[in-house]
Amino acid sequence: MTETLSPTADGIARAAALLQEGALVALPTETVYGLGADARNGAAVAGIYAAKGRPSFNPLIVHLPDVATAKHYVDWSDQADRLAQAFWPGALTLVLPLKPDSGLSSLVTAGLPSLALRVPAHPAMREVLQTLGGPVAAPSANLSGKISPTTAAHVLAGLEGKVAAVLDDGACTVGLESTIIGLTGPCPTLLRAGGLPSEVIEAALGQELKIVDGAEIIAPGQLASHYAPGAAVRLNAAAAETGEVLLGFGQMRCDLNLSPSGDLTEAAANLFDHLHRLDATGRPIAVVPIPDHGLGRAINDRLARAAAPR
Repeated sequence: MTETLSPTADGIARAAALLQEGALVALPTETVYGLGADARNGAAVAGIYAAKGRPSFNPLIVHLPDVATAKHYVDWSDQADRLAQAFWPGALTLVLPLKPDSGLSSLVTAGLPSLALRVPAHPAMREVLQTLGGPVAAPSANLSGKISPTTAAHVLAGLEGKVAAVLDDGACTVGLESTIIGLTGPCPTLLRAGGLPSEVIEAALGQELKIVDGAEIIAPGQLASHYAPGAAVRLNAAAAETGEVLLGFGQMRCDLNLSPSGDLTEAAANLFDHLHRLDATGRPIAVVPIPDHGLGRAINDRLARAAAPR
């Protein structure tokens, strides 16, 4: 049985103790719930891959309490400093060269010479990190390739009995995974669109981001088929066809609406929860067009991967 913890002092202490013992704990962040393990413990990190059914070539994001701790694990840079000052704690992951003496399990990086790391903003997650006093590897707390979880109920639907505990602190406020920026080459690179729009990142850097071609897995969330419901997903639908349920946006008739007012922030927060609810109907899902700017780019990225051939 998976233990459900509340975000109290006792619940935080219990979550940190389980991580210290090498157990898996699902943890809330502002983006989605993460499946956490002590990133220094190879057996615990291997447990993440086993519980999720995650390919071992797909690296993990390491969550840390602050910038000072992040600098222990990677070769820091001026660009990293600029982005960290602007957006950490928050929905931004940076990929930087891994220090050879990092002390992290090699499974975290999937054998790559770089590390994806983030300082999350969620208060309960930050308390767990501070109590543990160490790095937590935490991909989304769902079966690999399935819809990401934004509530503890979503976590339990896929991982009940496979993890020691879930720390339940309600629904995630951002609802999309973090934006991932690669800082291992000469140009900052957008490796995954996410909860922080690329436009504001470019403004902070004072330059445009290079767009990765996706041919090589160098960061989490780059698999072509990902975030997928059990049923088929049809994009850019004008209306639902016979047997389908319709995911809408803006003022319209539909089965569930990401944002009746056309607010992309609200749509991002609702995306995975609405996909979970529509998937529970067992019917194919049709999705209306979503504006492809700001957070809409990240929403469309997740929808494209959800609709990709499996």
